[in-house]
Amino acid sequence: MRRSEHKQEEPDLGILSSRTLFGLQRELFAKMSELGHPQVKPRHGAVLAYLDEEGSRATDLAAQSGQHKQVIGTLVDELVELGYVERRPDPADRRAKLIVPTERGLDHMAKSDAVLAAMEAEHARAVGEEAYAEFKRLFKLVAARQTAPDRTDPP
Repeated sequence: MRRSEHKQEEPDLGILSSRTLFGLQRELFAKMSELGHPQVKPRHGAVLAYLDEEGSRATDLAAQSGQHKQVIGTLVDELVELGYVERRPDPADRRAKLIVPTERGLDHMAKSDAVLAAMEAEHARAVGEEAYAEFKRLFKLVAARQTAPDRTDPP
């Protein structure tokens, strides 16, 4: 059997994860475009998916998303230009900046949370509430194990 055929019939974790992510992104961003946010692209999720309503530091966004701080900085620049976030001094540390969502950013965050919740509810109905809850529990365990700091340390 050819490798490509095997990957189709018995996909590994990487293939299953990428199919899930890319399929979710296609649906989410198509719906968000319909809801008035056509400029936001999947790459912006590294900021918007983790952004707190009161603002977040770029270093925190980088840590949560797994992206380099420089990548987050570029994405924030793009989102500032699009009107989704602004940089403000951090009241807890005037040397630091907070990335704060604008009204447009808050609208996007609320709508994307609602779209994702609806997508999850649809999956739960399709496979059963208990099965979906167990899937999420196990998937969180696998994701936590895969992203554990000791997995990336050199041997």
